Parts: sequence; structure tokens; C-alpha cells
Amino acid sequence: MAIRAVLWDIDDTLFDYTGADRAGMQGHLAAEGLADRFPTVDRALGRWREITDLNWDRFAAGETDFQGQRRDRVRMFLGAGLSDAEADAWFERYIVHFESAWSLFPDSLAVLDGLAAEYRQAVLSNSSIRNQDRKLRVLGVRDHFEAVLCAAELGVSKPDAAAFHAACDALALDPGEVAYVGNEPDIDAGGAVAAGLAGVWLDRGGIGGRPELVRITDLGQLPGLLRGDTRFGAPSAIG
Repeated sequence: MAIRAVLWDIDDTLFDYTGADRAGMQGHLAAEGLADRFPTVDRALGRWREITDLNWDRFAAGETDFQGQRRDRVRMFLGAGLSDAEADAWFERYIVHFESAWSLFPDSLAVLDGLAAEYRQAVLSNSSIRNQDRKLRVLGVRDHFEAVLCAAELGVSKPDAAAFHAACDALALDPGEVAYVGNEPDIDAGGAVAAGLAGVWLDRGGIGGRPELVRITDLGQLPGLLRGDTRFGAPSAIG
């Protein structure tokens, strides 16, 4: 079945989330007088990501709502029993520093532009539409996508097949006509394949080690893959 659409992950796929996260955390710790609490910014960021993963799992399981997981991340990171308003305010101050460092990866825009004439494009993200739609607009690429679907509104997260199928339904396409591109081998590429889509693992770090997945190491390799240089359903020879 021919690929007719590309479904995208955003964070650490098109958007340099990790780079912005590090720069944002460094600026925020300094502004909040917390720079001495952690030996390095990387240690602080590691703790923040650990807390984020824990609370996202709680959100995905229905144990809290989107705003609740944000508040709990702040409380756990600070080790303080803040009110909802205090936690919201702290997170909003962090967001200011985070957003000041937003940028696409250098290969993102050229690929989005290059695919536009041949493939429909949409987004499926494990976040909220409020965050991701605004992010895409600030980065200047929202108009590339017919639809932006996010876990907070869908009520289901990747790698659940229902999330991928909801995106295919939004495009009115069979899963076999859609390729999903993301940086997480299990959540993105593996989940897409299990849901019947063509999954592409964007392995920017060249980690490798997952021969069962179609893998690229740069988005510049994607057009050739989609056009048939490498058949989906078999390990990629690219990278």
C-alpha cells in the first residue's frame, strides 16, 4: 500500500526539545536562585526529566489531569508543598526561559517543505494541543499540517494503537497509507508499526541496536525512504 501521508512527532524530532529544555532550565535555576541546589545543570535537568516521566505516566493512566501533572512536577522538583497557584506560577516562569530557546532542528524545515507536494502531513504528539499548536505557530511551521492531535485531548497516548488510529481517522486514511516519524523507538516507531502504520525511527544520536525498526539518522534521508529507496516492513539500510 502506497504511503500517502506523513504523521510527525514534534519534540526531539522536528523541534530541538532537549536543547531548549537544557537552556531553559539553566536560565530558570539562575533566575529562581536555585543554581546551587544541584551540582550541575545536567543533574537538575536529569531530575526534572525523571519527575516529568513519572507524572506523565500518571496522567496517561488517568490518575491526574494535564495541569495536575505539571503542578506535581514542580512540587516534587522543589520538595515543597506549594499551592496550585504557586506551582502554576513557578511553571509559567520556567516556560518563559524554555520558550526563549525554542528552535527547529536544522534539517526540519527543508524536509517539511520538500515533502509537501507529494505527501499530506499531520502531527500526533504526547502533549496538549494548547502547547503544541502554539509551538508550531511560533516556529513558523503550523501551516504544513492538516491536523495536530495530542494525547491530552484524545484521552490516549502513544504507543497505544488508538492514538495512531485517531490520527489516521483524522486524515481519512488507512493506517497502511501513513508513515509515522519520531525519535522514540518504542513509543513512536514501534507503536506505529504495531498499529499498522509504517514506523520510522529518527535515531539522531546514532544509537542503533534495533534492527527490526526502519531507522534514519537524519531527516534528509526521509524523502528517499518514502519514495522507495528502502521498502517499509524490512530493516532500513539507511544509517
